[in-house]
Amino acid sequence: MKYDFEKVIRREDTGSFKWNEIRQTLGRYPEGVIPFSVADMEFDMVPEVREGLKRFLDENVLGYAVMTDAYRQAVVSWEERRHGWKIQPEWIRDTPGVINAFFTAVKAFTRPGDGVMLMTPVYYPMYFAISRHGRTLVDNPLIREGDSYRIDFEDFQRKAADPNTRLLILCSPHNPSGRVWTREELERIGRICVDNHVLVVSDEIHCDLTLPGHRHVPFGSISGEFAMNSIVCTAPSKTFSLAGLQTANAIIANESLRQTFYAEQQKDDGNPKCNMLGLEACRLAYTFGEAWLEECLQVIDTNRRLITDFLAREFPQVRVMRLEGTYLLWIDFSALGIECHELARILKEEAFLFLDEGYIFGSAGEGFERWNLAAPVSCVEAALERMKVLKKYIKKQRGVSP
Repeated sequence: MKYDFEKVIRREDTGSFKWNEIRQTLGRYPEGVIPFSVADMEFDMVPEVREGLKRFLDENVLGYAVMTDAYRQAVVSWEERRHGWKIQPEWIRDTPGVINAFFTAVKAFTRPGDGVMLMTPVYYPMYFAISRHGRTLVDNPLIREGDSYRIDFEDFQRKAADPNTRLLILCSPHNPSGRVWTREELERIGRICVDNHVLVVSDEIHCDLTLPGHRHVPFGSISGEFAMNSIVCTAPSKTFSLAGLQTANAIIANESLRQTFYAEQQKDDGNPKCNMLGLEACRLAYTFGEAWLEECLQVIDTNRRLITDFLAREFPQVRVMRLEGTYLLWIDFSALGIECHELARILKEEAFLFLDEGYIFGSAGEGFERWNLAAPVSCVEAALERMKVLKKYIKKQRGVSP
């Protein structure tokens, strides 16, 4: 490989949200332990982005920032090269994050009491966008089938037809299930939403992170009709681990929706701007980061196989959901019979294994853990060895081998 994905970056006491949990839980940072929870990467920074930012800092003043033509063109080019979607530069509205974007959309296009649909279990801030603004959750639970999930379209159709359902927040690819929705599934979603006047806000932050055999389809690329009934949210933050630079894009083809979205941004934030370094980092990543991403995806797939094979061998009752996209592996531990909060305690306090608990993604996630695969392979291997303490726990509690 051209790039080094085995370098371990120690992030204790650097302000890392993810790493701070280790000290909060254990009171220290054990040597060799890294977290596999919050979805940012444990890889070294993309060299082309780092060097580009150094040059930028040498040559520029860090004042208030707006999108440049070069920035817009980088986003346009990336969408077309990676996903075959030809967007127009004027469709892009910058926003400090995808969460900010779907929060803004909920406030701009629904009123208190209106229904907002989610396909659950799902990324937990989507619940907050509904509950914190007095909207009503319209729950469309995914149907589990073995090691994967499918959409309950009968339920989806019925709930979309309710006049109170005004908006769908679509997670595509889906977090935490790891599904990459097919074109056929997205066409069916889009048709139902158009026919029932339900606006689609598509969170596509994981769109670049698809595994072999799967391809992401941007919702707005399917048809002009769907593009005019949607807000598509993307960012370089997951793809290139740039979340700390607070830069994302809301791609809005419909001018009326775009103006309403921006008006809500101004009302809510007063001065809705991304920072200059975030905008430049996005431009650099989309212009020079493609080779790095291709190698990164290989490492993610290697970690997926390592964990899947280990669990099949050591804990055959544990079910690993099939990963199609994202770098987040969704794992069902429920057959071990350990209560979900106790499972989290054992993993953290005894195995020093920091994952994201499944219950934070909704009640359907109880008994699951979400494992962030964007980490050095050696760290994953070490974590799997520590996971063997679960066997000792089960033997001690029940007197039987797992």
